[in-house]
Amino acid sequence: MSPAARVLFVSLLLVLAAAPPARADDGWSLAPAGGGRPSFYAEGAPGAVLRDTVSVTNRGARGVTVRLSGSGVDVTFAESRVRVPARTRADVPFTVGAREDRTGSIVARGSDGRTATVPVRLRVGGPALSALTVEHVAVHGDGISYELVNRGTTTLVPRLAVHADGLFGPVLDRAPRTLPVHLAPGRRVRLTEPWSGRPALDAVDVRLTVTAPGGAHDAAGASARFVPWAAVTGTAAAATAGTTLLLLRRRRRRTADGEAPESPRTEVELTGAAT
Repeated sequence: MSPAARVLFVSLLLVLAAAPPARADDGWSLAPAGGGRPSFYAEGAPGAVLRDTVSVTNRGARGVTVRLSGSGVDVTFAESRVRVPARTRADVPFTVGAREDRTGSIVARGSDGRTATVPVRLRVGGPALSALTVEHVAVHGDGISYELVNRGTTTLVPRLAVHADGLFGPVLDRAPRTLPVHLAPGRRVRLTEPWSGRPALDAVDVRLTVTAPGGAHDAAGASARFVPWAAVTGTAAAATAGTTLLLLRRRRRRTADGEAPESPRTEVELTGAAT
C-alpha cells in the first residue's frame, strides 16, 4: 500500500470512529406518526379536543416497554404503557385539550432507562373571552365556601368582595381584593373565605361578588342562621330543673298538712328559646 493510500485509509477509520452510531439498527425512537414532522403542532378553538398519533419505533433485537406522558400539556393517551416487540412500530393515538396557547412535549420513558421527547405546540384561535361564575356558596362554622369557574378563553386573576346582612343591618362588608389564584380556561377551584367574627345569634344573607380583568363579573349568595345551641340547651335544662323542684316542694307541703299528694304536672313552658 502506497503512503498516500495508507493516509487515506487511516483518515477513513477516524471518520467512522467519530460518527455517531446509526439509530436505524438499534434502540427505539419517538416521533409523530406519518413521518416528516419534527414536532406536533395543533390549532383549534378554545375548549376543543385535538387528536393526533405518536409512533414508538423499536429497531432493536429485543422488545421494550415504553411509558408515555405529557409535560406542560394536558395529554390523554389511548395507552400510556406500550409494549413494542423487536423491529416493530407502535402507533398510539392521543388527545390534547386546547384551552390556551401552550408549549410542552410528549415524553417516553423506556424499560431500558432511555428517555425521548417530542415537542408539542398548541395554538388557540378565536377571540379572547373573559367570563367566570361563582357557584355553590355555603356558610360553615369556619367561613364561607364557594367555587370559581373560568367560563372564558383567557387566564383570570379574580377579585372578591363579600357582604352579609343580618336582622339588624350589615354584619360583614369586605372591599374587593385580588385572590391568590390564576384560573386557567375551563378550570374550577374551591375556596374558603374565613369569617371568625360571625354573629352568635342572627339570620344572615351572604353575597359574594367576583370580577376579573376583561369584564368578567358574577355574584351569588347564601343564607344562614346562627343559634348558640349550647346556651339554648343550658337554658332549657335550667328551666326544667326549676319547674321540677317547685312541683316537689308543693307535694311535700301538702303531704305534711295531711292532704293527698297531687300528681305532678308535666307541662313545662320554655320562653326565650330560639329555634
